[in-house]
Amino acid sequence: MKKTLVIVTHPHIDQSVVNKRWIEELEKHPDQFTIHQIYQAYPDGVIDVAKEQALVEEHENLVFQFPVYWFNCPPLLKQWLDEVLAYGWAYGSEGDKLKNKKFMLALSAGGQEQVYSESGEYQISLEKIFTPFELTALYVGAVYQPLHAFYGLDTNPSEDDVIPTHQDIDNNAIQYVQKLLALSE
Repeated sequence: MKKTLVIVTHPHIDQSVVNKRWIEELEKHPDQFTIHQIYQAYPDGVIDVAKEQALVEEHENLVFQFPVYWFNCPPLLKQWLDEVLAYGWAYGSEGDKLKNKKFMLALSAGGQEQVYSESGEYQISLEKIFTPFELTALYVGAVYQPLHAFYGLDTNPSEDDVIPTHQDIDNNAIQYVQKLLALSE
């Protein structure tokens, strides 16, 4: 059994820098991770719910990896959550398939880390923005883990922004994989 299912939800993975690099690092550990790119699996947006539920059941941990889109997840992930986390499977009197699974987010955010703080431009952290995922984990009996993030690859940076280097991205990818490996300990 594979230990961690990483559901990658990037509508334009071919244009990605961070998410693509994270995938490259994850692929070095095929015995530990299953990488499931749902925009590639479902380009027409029609999700095979039974197939997705079976895939989740085969894994101990569940990670949702995606770029931040308007302070939320990409639309196909929201659809995936709505359809796959069904009554009687994920929650309800008999819905226990996610019970005690570790549940984590890996986010790439265009803005600098400081803009995601109480004193920053957005006046709220990524942790608070993505509280609905934490509540979802609680609701289905999963064990929510602290998120992993990469900040600062804005497509329209300001003069004051610190532009991440390839080394910064590589270091973050290694940290990400180490964090995921620790989920199974």
